[in-house]
Amino acid sequence: MNYNKANYEKSFGTAEQLTASDMPEYCFSGRSNVGKSSLINKIVNRKSLARVSASPGKTVTINFYKIDTIRLVDLPGYGYAKVPFGERTRWSDLMESYFRTGRDIKMVFQLIDMRHPPTDFDLSMLDFLYQMNIPYCVVLTKCDKLNKTQFNERMSLIKDELGEFGEGIKIIPASASSGVGIAEIKTILEGNN
Repeated sequence: MNYNKANYEKSFGTAEQLTASDMPEYCFSGRSNVGKSSLINKIVNRKSLARVSASPGKTVTINFYKIDTIRLVDLPGYGYAKVPFGERTRWSDLMESYFRTGRDIKMVFQLIDMRHPPTDFDLSMLDFLYQMNIPYCVVLTKCDKLNKTQFNERMSLIKDELGEFGEGIKIIPASASSGVGIAEIKTILEGNN
């Protein structure tokens, strides 16, 4: 797969704007500020294909990026407390429509900050994917921020913290800074078509 040919295609802010799925899609889901855009940029080896924001709650659209015969989909972050109620409702409608309209979703990379246990929002998202029978794996971001002892401790705790949503699921520690986990993610992108 030629990651150098990755390009931004389109963004949608409401359910009505979504166009039909015509390619396999690989989604990046997670709470605000977990590092979705940074991870996409690292995968394609670009600094600014996906817009990275310093403040959480800024990705309010579903953003599509094309690479050869697949699309990467950057989903809006969830769980940011300062987002107004109306904005949360729009987000919820957008996400429901995205996942419930028969799209060719090959994998959802569910991102969780490795430094902390999964939030209630993370577990709710995993429950939704589980109930909808949508394939997913867990990507533990910011693993480079932990020392070896902390890393091993978090790895030993995460399975229990995920509960039934972690059973038989691939868990990938990753870092958009150091590149850890990027090869594993690319293997999934290249092997699931």
